Amino acid sequence: MCLAKPLRPQYDGGIVEPGTEGWIEGMDYFRRHETWLQVSDGNADIAAVFKTQNSYETAGWVTAQKGCWSMLKGGFVVNDSGPADLFFQSNNTKVDIWASSISLQPFTHEEWKSHQQQSIEKVRKRRVKLQAVDQHGRPIANATVSIKQRRPNFPLGCAINQNILRNSAYQNWWSSRFKYTVFENELKWYSNERSRGSEDYSVSDALVQFARSRGAAIRGHNVFWNDPRYQPSWVGGLSTNDLWEAANKRIYSVVGRYKGQLFHWDVVNENLHYNFFESKLGYNASNVFYQKANQIDSRTTPFLNEYNTIEESKDGASSPSKYLQKINQLRNQGYNGPLGIGLEGHFSYANLPYIRSAIDTLATAKLPIWVTELDVSAGPNQANYLEQILWELHSHYAVQGIILWAAWGPQGCYRMCLTDNNFRNLATGNVVDKVRGQWGQADGVQGTTDSEGLFEASLYHGEYEAKISHPKTNKFSNLKEFSVLPNKNAKDLFHLKIRV
Repeated sequence: MCLAKPLRPQYDGGIVEPGTEGWIEGMDYFRRHETWLQVSDGNADIAAVFKTQNSYETAGWVTAQKGCWSMLKGGFVVNDSGPADLFFQSNNTKVDIWASSISLQPFTHEEWKSHQQQSIEKVRKRRVKLQAVDQHGRPIANATVSIKQRRPNFPLGCAINQNILRNSAYQNWWSSRFKYTVFENELKWYSNERSRGSEDYSVSDALVQFARSRGAAIRGHNVFWNDPRYQPSWVGGLSTNDLWEAANKRIYSVVGRYKGQLFHWDVVNENLHYNFFESKLGYNASNVFYQKANQIDSRTTPFLNEYNTIEESKDGASSPSKYLQKINQLRNQGYNGPLGIGLEGHFSYANLPYIRSAIDTLATAKLPIWVTELDVSAGPNQANYLEQILWELHSHYAVQGIILWAAWGPQGCYRMCLTDNNFRNLATGNVVDKVRGQWGQADGVQGTTDSEGLFEASLYHGEYEAKISHPKTNKFSNLKEFSVLPNKNAKDLFHLKIRV
């Protein structure tokens, strides 16, 4: 979005004071930042950087242009107290940078959590009104209502790998928790075609069969990986013509084989950080692959998939602004089919203001957004950070699902395990079970009808069963199954009448 005039600053500028004296930072606050930027010529990638007494904090990025104003939206967490200064930095030294409508607003942890809960009430839940009536349709007062969720609407899944195929304990632990999954390595090109022309899908076939037998939906990861380090060993030396031939064979083979069995495909993985196929086949290689994947299997949504877009504010290569540019590039090159935004989510710490601002920016594309490989690096705060990040993602209206990157192996996991080798929960596993229970209302909802036989509750979207009983009359209803679905108007009540 590039406007002729910048919009007014949010929060009337917040705590920003113009000039060279900076402003005073409080301790341990979340901060949201917005600025409208323009450059004197061409375009330039610009970072907003806050200098505190002990650090430099990158709040966000935008590609600013000449002749119009672009919004940089970001955020950061500071644990220092004292003066702070804001700088706008670019590697393009030939342009002047103009800034307008600058705002910076602090939030306490309590305020931030309150905003999360308000958002969850609006986008993840719906108020439901049940009425208990007798066989003549008359309301029954003081009846006991019990509601239990059978299946949540919000997808929370976990990666698996081939170890699950021969380990019943792993199967039981995973199957009791998840209905969405992705394979760690087993659908990657280097796993399916170790030598040219010799394809082996035996392991991926077995994983597909296992997941489907447990009622789990599968993300396809991935058709191609744009990182040159992760190509099949024989690919690097191919000529341009031979690489086109091999790539075409690969996409028709793997997408065709699993047609209709996957709900997403990461068609070109990490094509913001890397450009292996573009460097070998030309600037529009990714566009060709997305076109073909959609032609072969039109029921599976093709996704981009990238790291550090929400995890690391210092990485300008995959900033939200760059991600939107990549989407526009695919569109401009002719791909007009369905498309999804995949955010890997390999975190080292929890920068919640940046996560929220980054997803806000990506949401302007109006495409489905999934967090596809969520984990947190090892450390004393791993479980705490994981819980904070899960709640932040769950509270954002644009996030449609989360997949944890925690496939188990006897020698350990990629970065984050949820269990030990005996499938007893680690602290991270306890966090996952905790949020699953909270999002799924594991304890159920109980209450009593009023004088008109009514009972009202706020329920997470999902599938439910309800039972109504009256202890004085020993009358009770059969289990009533119902679904609570999202509604654009969050104030709309869902009405249900149950006969006792």
